[in-house]
Amino acid sequence: MTALVIRSAQDAIAAVPYLLGFHPSRSLVVIGFESAVNGTCAIRLDLPSSEAAERVAALLAGNGFRRSLLLGYGPDGEVGESAAAVRAALDCSGVSVAEAVRVADGRWWSLTCSDDCCPPEGVPYDSSASVVAAQATFDGQVVLADRAELVRSVQPLDGPVRAAMRAATERAETRLLSRPETPGEGLAFVHALLARTGAPPTDDEAAWLGVLLTDLRFRDEAWIRIDEDAPAADIAFWRDIVRRVEEPYVPAPASLLAFAAYAAGDGGLANVALERALDADPAYSMAVILREVINVGIPPSKLRLRMTPDQLATAYYNQQRPA
Repeated sequence: MTALVIRSAQDAIAAVPYLLGFHPSRSLVVIGFESAVNGTCAIRLDLPSSEAAERVAALLAGNGFRRSLLLGYGPDGEVGESAAAVRAALDCSGVSVAEAVRVADGRWWSLTCSDDCCPPEGVPYDSSASVVAAQATFDGQVVLADRAELVRSVQPLDGPVRAAMRAATERAETRLLSRPETPGEGLAFVHALLARTGAPPTDDEAAWLGVLLTDLRFRDEAWIRIDEDAPAADIAFWRDIVRRVEEPYVPAPASLLAFAAYAAGDGGLANVALERALDADPAYSMAVILREVINVGIPPSKLRLRMTPDQLATAYYNQQRPA
């Protein structure tokens, strides 16, 4: 994914939906930039957001960001109060605020302007005409209508699909109990399915994969095969699996989807995928770890596994070998 170049308030307004994956509402978005080691960081807070001010400031300062932009989406008073609290916390943390704006109804207003630099009716903008939007569209980035639509994109499919998957899951569970496969057979299935291109998994394949992923070895085999440099295909695959498997089998594929999304810089999708994983199992270790990683602002570039299948096999062999 090409880094979006933001040179003005209007560029920032155009970029925010692509940074989040959806059009925000009743939100304060904080964008950190000018870091020696990290690129750009976008954090969305629900309004009112004053209570989160110090946490956001600490996160940006701790990750080396020197400057920031604030964009508020909502009523004037609510946005102004929240933006003022976050600006004060950022200033105290050494992160300067280059600009703060309120965005509404196709116009924006500066919250830092102390004279008549901005008209009272706001400045009109057209994101569709922005170079930032054109660049993001060219890169294949998609923006959903709102966060609710993003949440729906990882929710279980229903109707005939759900009925078919319920039956397939029953067959997979019976198969596991009546004729357990050897680890080698299971690994061969996982490897072949993940390497296949074109046709999506059948219901029986998706259900069997869900059952196998309850074993951490199979889950980790899938984890290290996510292409962190170009994870679009992995995101599509794991989103499909998350929506199809029965609820007890959601945590592993939802966590894998979250990792692939975060590797792509799609924090919005990563967060809703983690919500699905933790709703199904609040103690699922991979989801808990990824949630903490996102909360403390560790950038995707520092989250790379850098483990080969041979190294994973050696790690499991050493773990199981008698002392």
